Amino acid sequence: MSESPRVDLILSSGFLGFARHLGFLRGVEEAGLAPGAVLGTSSGAVIGGLYAAGHSVNAIEAMIEEFRRPILRLGFARNPLRGLFSLGRLVEFLEAHVPARFDQLELPFAVGVTDARGAHRLITSGPLPQAIAASSAIPRVFQPIAVDGELCVDGGVCDRVGVRAYDRWRDGHDPLIHRILPSLGRELPGALLGRRVIESPRSRANLFSLGNFRAEAEESYRITAERLQTVLG
Repeated sequence: MSESPRVDLILSSGFLGFARHLGFLRGVEEAGLAPGAVLGTSSGAVIGGLYAAGHSVNAIEAMIEEFRRPILRLGFARNPLRGLFSLGRLVEFLEAHVPARFDQLELPFAVGVTDARGAHRLITSGPLPQAIAASSAIPRVFQPIAVDGELCVDGGVCDRVGVRAYDRWRDGHDPLIHRILPSLGRELPGALLGRRVIESPRSRANLFSLGNFRAEAEESYRITAERLQTVLG
C-alpha cells in the first residue's frame, strides 16, 4: 500500500479559531493527504501542536471542550499592566497533552511568536508547551510567556501566517496554508501571492464562549473539501 502524499501545513492565527483549523485538518485528511511538517501561530499553534503530537482531529476536538467557556479557564494576572489574564492553565493543559520538547514530536513543528524586541521569531526547538502558549499571548489581554528566558507574545502581532519564516525553515517545500480571515494581527504585503491558500471566515468565538464550535468546524471542512482540488492543482 502506498503512503499518503505528504504536504506541509501552515495554520494562521485567528482569535480562538480552534474549530476553523480542525475543520481544515479534517478536510486535508479526508483528501488523503498526510502532514509533512506543521507551522502554527496563536490558535494555529495550539491546534498544530496537538496535531503534531499525534492526536486525531476527533481527540483534539474533545480536548478543546475544556475551553468551551474560555474565561472560566483563565486566571487574573498578578501584574495586569502586562496583560489581564495568565495563560498558566493553558500551559498546564498543554503539558498534559504534548511532549515537553519539540524534538519529541512525531512531526517537525514550528511556532510563530513575537520576541522581546518586537520581532517575529519561529521557534522550532526547546520547551514546547511554553512556546505554544507564548504564541497565543495576545498583548494586553494575556501575560507574555518566557521561552528559554525570553518573554514572548502572540506571533500574529508581527505576522499572522509566518510564510516567509517558514521558507527559511523548510527551504524547497511548498506548504498548504489555512488562513482564517483576520480579526487581529498583521499580514505581510504580498507574502501569500502564488501560494496554496484555503481561507476560512473569521471565528465567531470570544472569551465568554467558543460559540457553535461544531458548525464552524463543519463550515471550514466544507470549504476545504471544495477548494482542495483547485488549490493543489
